[in-house]
Amino acid sequence: MIVITGATGRLGSQIVDRLLQRVPAGQVGVSVRDTDRAGDLAARGVRVRRGDFTDPGSLAEAFEGATQVLIISTSQTGEAALNQHVTAIEAARDAGARRILYTSHQGAAEDSLFAPMPDHATTERYLEKTGTPFTALRNGFYADTVRLLLGQALETGELVAPADGPVSWTAHADLAEAAAVILADEGRFDGRTPPLTAPVALDLQDVARIVTELTGHTISRVVAGDAEWAATLVGRGVPEQQADLLLGMFRAARRGEFATTGPELESLLRRPATPLRSVLEDVTGRG
Repeated sequence: MIVITGATGRLGSQIVDRLLQRVPAGQVGVSVRDTDRAGDLAARGVRVRRGDFTDPGSLAEAFEGATQVLIISTSQTGEAALNQHVTAIEAARDAGARRILYTSHQGAAEDSLFAPMPDHATTERYLEKTGTPFTALRNGFYADTVRLLLGQALETGELVAPADGPVSWTAHADLAEAAAVILADEGRFDGRTPPLTAPVALDLQDVARIVTELTGHTISRVVAGDAEWAATLVGRGVPEQQADLLLGMFRAARRGEFATTGPELESLLRRPATPLRSVLEDVTGRG
């Protein structure tokens, strides 16, 4: 049985949906914190069990009989994230899974300036120590993040953000399909995958240009100072810790941490990856 955690989330739900196109529902199980939200999956024949990264006992039941477990990384950072990832990895190993998969990131690195990236790198190192075969999915940066970075640009005509750099913006749907392909073809990748990204990396100047083309209204890229931008977020009610986290993303981007791209995603999909332009068409309603 293939067990997927976080199966009611943005990425997990799409992975399950695409996996069900490749394997019988009776071979798929999900581990979710709220089983009521997975009623549609149960109706399709998927095994639904409660599993919480902070409750090892629940994971033992959720992972029972698993041949593969896909652990979708938590939204936490730092010690909280690592504790949850380790708990899930140990539960998968103890359940006898033949392979543990983990949604890592193309930019995973111990010295990254963006807080989630060292967490991914540390989790990958822990996976290496378990003795169980593993696959770390080196996913590209979620393209939907651009929706947030646009801010009020469509109203003001200015995309205001700190200095940035090229980013491998990659669609959730593409990453979900790639994960399903890898799960259905067990052992296709051992260890860390090559970068699973769209084939090009774009910065916010590129985003402003594309939005200008789509809307017919000029969107100017305005570079804000780091402290000024973070202070503006805090002034709008964003917690200071969250503002600092987001600022780290820009600092990492302009250091080139998210510029890596590769052909492997398109090879898995057997089609072109979804371009950022398509995501922006949806955002602007010009699709």
